[in-house]
Amino acid sequence: MDKRNLLLISNSTNAGEKYLDWCKTMIKEFCEENKVSDVLFIPYAGFAQGYDKYEKKVADVYAEFGVKLHSIHREENPLQAVINAQCIAVGGGNTFYLVKEMQRLGVMQAIREKAMAGTPYMGWSAGSNVAGLSLRTTNDMPIVEPESFETMALVPFQINPHYTDFVDPKHGGETRDDRINEYIAANQTTFVAAIREATALRLKDGKLSLTGRDNKMKVFHFGKETKEYSLTDDINFLMK
Repeated sequence: MDKRNLLLISNSTNAGEKYLDWCKTMIKEFCEENKVSDVLFIPYAGFAQGYDKYEKKVADVYAEFGVKLHSIHREENPLQAVINAQCIAVGGGNTFYLVKEMQRLGVMQAIREKAMAGTPYMGWSAGSNVAGLSLRTTNDMPIVEPESFETMALVPFQINPHYTDFVDPKHGGETRDDRINEYIAANQTTFVAAIREATALRLKDGKLSLTGRDNKMKVFHFGKETKEYSLTDDINFLMK
């Protein structure tokens, strides 16, 4: 029986909306469904704004629906905090910094083990990125060097959050599609799920679905036609 219980959100903020506002109901329902009253927050991706500030910004949103959230950076023993966690949320920011800190503190494997055993896991942006096989399809600048690019493999494919196929006519550089096509050319057996803003991947009872607002996901694989999938399409082939 597949115990994984994941909510992998593309983005925290839509243009013109408050922080986590677009996905707040989704997070609330995820917590209610799993009877979550306390969440351990992993803030490392948002180091530039300061962990205390980041914790408060997220905790204020969760408090609106009666869930307590506290950050791992306050814990004397981060590993034990993960082991004891009722639910884990990993915030967005820089994926390279997030992975470096998770590796340095020895919590990445512990989070993986918890999530694989059924502990509810939610992430957005970088927090969704690290649920995939590696950080190789992040959009972030490599500002630090982690020990490895490998991440938690909570799902058996790559994730590209914030996906857009917008092409700026004034920009002559590579598009997002160009970059992902480079990845699949170098990693020919791996799928890439490119999730647009205001969407999320939900894994429950072994079933993977696209949820959120009416927006499509694009899936890339070497040698296959790149296809888009809507909220009602079956995307469980990604789990094989």
